[in-house]
Amino acid sequence: MTDNRQYAPATQRNREVILETLLQILPPQGTVLEIASGTGEHSVYFAPHLQPRQWIPSDPNPSAIASITDWQKYHPSNNLAAPLQIDVTAADWHQHLVNQDIQAIVNINMIHIAPWQACLGLMTGARKLLPAQGILYLYGPFKRNGKHTSESNAEFDANLRYQNPEWGVRDLEDVIAIATAQNLILKEIKSMPANNLSIIFEVEAQ
Repeated sequence: MTDNRQYAPATQRNREVILETLLQILPPQGTVLEIASGTGEHSVYFAPHLQPRQWIPSDPNPSAIASITDWQKYHPSNNLAAPLQIDVTAADWHQHLVNQDIQAIVNINMIHIAPWQACLGLMTGARKLLPAQGILYLYGPFKRNGKHTSESNAEFDANLRYQNPEWGVRDLEDVIAIATAQNLILKEIKSMPANNLSIIFEVEAQ
């Protein structure tokens, strides 16, 4: 049997602190959509701990879909759905999900390793999919007021932009502005290990 599992070392380091945060902020039931699941390691770790919530992983990359699928074979969970191939830069990416009971969207380490259009698309889709008081959770490194929060983040940013000029550590204030325009209200900024942040948005009640 082929094994397409990929491994991201950062997952082993951050999964417990992220899970601790998710347990505090996620609605008690319903479906959580993970955007940009990458290797799939987070999804197979989180899902069993988050029952009775359902967890849907996704990624735009076929090799990531293969990795997620094979991780699920080794670590099955009855609340973990098969991965969806979702590219949030597509204008209609959310449309086939509108009948799902999606109460939260989780996005870990994506917006700095993607063009800015991915952040815009994520926010637009979140507004259309999430109900009032639904949660959007972001995790990763951010600049604050245009400045890096650590020398390591500055070096990381330079490396990302060298790989692709459309990538890079985002200014948190820019991200908040985009979210606010989509009726996603900043609820909490939580410092995490290794100079990362958890950013929690909530859909404004109409």
